[in-house]
Parts: sequence; C-alpha cells; structure tokens
Amino acid sequence: MDTQLAIQSRRSVKQFDPAHRLSEQEIESLISSAMLSPTAFNIQHWRFVLVRDAELRQGIRRVAWDQAQVTDASLLIVLCADLKAWQKQPERYWCNAPQAARDFLLPAIRQYYEGKPEVERDEAMRSCGMAAQTLMLTAKAMGYDSCPMDGFDFAEVGKLINLPSDHAIGLFVAVGKALQPAAPRGGQLSLEEVVVTDRFDSL
Repeated sequence: MDTQLAIQSRRSVKQFDPAHRLSEQEIESLISSAMLSPTAFNIQHWRFVLVRDAELRQGIRRVAWDQAQVTDASLLIVLCADLKAWQKQPERYWCNAPQAARDFLLPAIRQYYEGKPEVERDEAMRSCGMAAQTLMLTAKAMGYDSCPMDGFDFAEVGKLINLPSDHAIGLFVAVGKALQPAAPRGGQLSLEEVVVTDRFDSL
C-alpha cells in the first residue's frame, strides 16, 4: 500500500476478530519495521512486549477499562522503554560508525542524559510514540487495522508484565483484523488552526 494512502486510511479500530491470528512472519515484519523508527542517539530503547498468553490478556483487560481489543486483537503490544539504555553498553549503538563519530557520540550521550530523569522519560515517550506510528502504518500496509491505547492502569499493567524498575510503559498497540470499519472521523481541525508560521502571536 502507498504510504500516503496508509496514513489517510489508518483509523483506530475497536472491534477485532478474536479468531484471527497473525503469522509469525507477519509479527516479525511488524516488529522489524518498528525497529527502524528513530531514537535519540540511536539508543533504541524501545522494548516490545508481545502479550500472547490468554490469561494474561484477560488480566490486562481487567485493568484496561474492560476494553475488548485487549483480548480480541490478534496481537497486543505493550510498548515500553528502557530509561537507562543510554548507560548500558552505549558503544553498541554506534559500533559500525567511524571512530571519530564514536569518540564524539559516546561522551555526548552521557552528557545529555546523566542526572536528567525528565529527559530520560521524555525521550522514552517520544520513541514509543514514533515506534507505535510505524507499527500502525505497517499494519495498515499489510491489510490489518490497529488501535493505540493508553486507557489502562499503568502501574497494574507494569506488575502484570513484570516491568523492570528502570523501564516505563508508553502505550499499547492492538493489531488485528477489523470486524467492522471504524466510525467516521469525529472532527478534523483546519490547517489554519494548527499551523503556526515562525512564532505564536503575542498575547
């Protein structure tokens, strides 16, 4: 599917066929595409938790406002990020770069993140968001639909998936075969309302 068409036709679907399954090859293609999403300093701190266990899905649904897509989607992905990935062998992220680039980037990574928990978390959320969009557009190009989700108890889901203490959950992405088309768009703002040239007007 053309990229522009995938962007225009992607919608958040709530009703999925619970009997449909994605193949292992399709799942690998989805995640491999998401792993091409950008991250600051190339630290690739996203972690994709593929929730396959039916009982665990039910448990997550109970703390996710009983939303059916948690259990009915073919694939439920909990997008998480390792907040301390920048500390963990950062030379891995630039192992194929020229030595001059490595000599510059490795100290820069530490300078950017060290002692700045807000920066760690902000980068985690940005990275999860970009990976989620890549997942959803890839799913659409493959003929599937998706739903990004943040309507759940983050702390309880963290307990259920045994989230490490130095990780954070960004959002869920549910992927599967839609049972019915998404409802029409509820309302789209105009370009004039959302585009600012150079700077905002003074108050």
